[in-house]
Amino acid sequence: MSSNKERGQQALNSLEKELKARDRKQKRGPWIVAAAAAVIILAIAGGILYLATQPGDETVVADDETTAAPTPEQEDFQVLSMERNEALPATVSCTYEETGEDTNGATLPPTEDISAEGTVTVNLTTNQGEIGMELDRTVAPCTVNAVEHLADEGFYDDTVCHRLTTSGLHVLQCGDPTGTGAGGPGFEFPNEYPTDEAEDTSSPVVYPRGSIAMANAGPDTNGSQFFLNYDDSPLQPNYTYFGQISEEGLATLDAIAETGVQGGMGDGAPAEEVRIESADVA
Repeated sequence: MSSNKERGQQALNSLEKELKARDRKQKRGPWIVAAAAAVIILAIAGGILYLATQPGDETVVADDETTAAPTPEQEDFQVLSMERNEALPATVSCTYEETGEDTNGATLPPTEDISAEGTVTVNLTTNQGEIGMELDRTVAPCTVNAVEHLADEGFYDDTVCHRLTTSGLHVLQCGDPTGTGAGGPGFEFPNEYPTDEAEDTSSPVVYPRGSIAMANAGPDTNGSQFFLNYDDSPLQPNYTYFGQISEEGLATLDAIAETGVQGGMGDGAPAEEVRIESADVA
C-alpha cells in the first residue's frame, strides 16, 4: 500500500494535470471541469483541505487558489438527487483496510450486518456554533457506519476544520485530527453513492447546499475527512454523499463563510479557527 507521502504527491500531480486541462478548455470554450478538478482532492497542496492542500492522504479536494467563480454554463450541471436509483438490501457488509498511519486512537468499524436503512444524527458542537448532520444509511451505509463509529470513539473531538473554499466551490472541510489535510483514522474504504452508480465520473454534478460528502485522495481512499457544502458546489461524482446539514448548521456555516479565508484568499484555512469541540451521536 502506498505511503501517505506518495499518495499526497500522486493527488497533487493529478490536481496539476486537471488544472492544466481546465485552462485549455477555458481557452476553447465554456468552463466545465474546472471546479470539479479543484475540489476535492480537497487535500493536497499546502493547506489542503482548505480544500485541498493535501500533502498526505485522505484529505481530498485540492488546494486551488485559482479556482474561478461559477459561470452560467454551470447552472446546467445535473444536481445530485441524493437518493439511489435502486435500493440496497436491509443490511450490507463493509470493508475497511488498514493504512498503517497514526489512528489517533481509532479502531476499525464493524463490518457485518451494517444497516442500510434510516438515518443517524451526529451533532457537531464547534466554537463557532452547532452543526447538526443527518447521515443517510440508505445511500452510503458503510460511510455512515464509519463516521458514526469514529464519532462514538471521540475521534473528531477537539479537531479543527482545516479548509474553507469560498470561490467556485463552497465547502468547509473537517475530520483530520492533524489539522493538515493529511491525517486520517488509520483505515480507508471504498466510495459509495454517487460514484458506484455513475455512468460517467468525469462530468461534474452539483453537490447542493446542505449536502455532506467524504473527502478523499483518490478512488476508494475514504477515511475520516468530510466536507460540508454551505452552497452549491460543482464536482465530479467521485465523492461519497452521505447526509444533510441542519438549518442551524447551515446558519453556522454561513457565518463561517462570511468571515472568509486567511489572507483574503478563496481557499485555505478559515480566517477564524473552526474547532469541533465534540461530535455526538444522537
